[in-house]
Amino acid sequence: MKLIFCGLAMGAALLGAEAQTVTGTITDTMCGAKHGMMKGQPDEECVRMCVKGAREYALFDGSRVWKLSDQKMPAQFAAKRVNVTGTVNEKSSSIKVVSIQPAE
Repeated sequence: MKLIFCGLAMGAALLGAEAQTVTGTITDTMCGAKHGMMKGQPDEECVRMCVKGAREYALFDGSRVWKLSDQKMPAQFAAKRVNVTGTVNEKSSSIKVVSIQPAE
């Protein structure tokens, strides 16, 4: 009986991760806050070029770069300020993305 209760409690804890909204700018995992690699080019072009390479879309919230699980949705928001809603993993600095909306 104790084993079943412990299993249920652990399952509820894992499923209970609440979605949070983090506001920031869509960037890439190489440049983060500063896009200096492509001098003279707009930040959005730098983000797109880095992602074409070995980098991934990320969110910079002003102090931290969060790797994003969804790599298709952020493409339309390169270098734009957005609200990313999803499950935040502090340990891995990542967000399992549920939605991305322009920030107002």
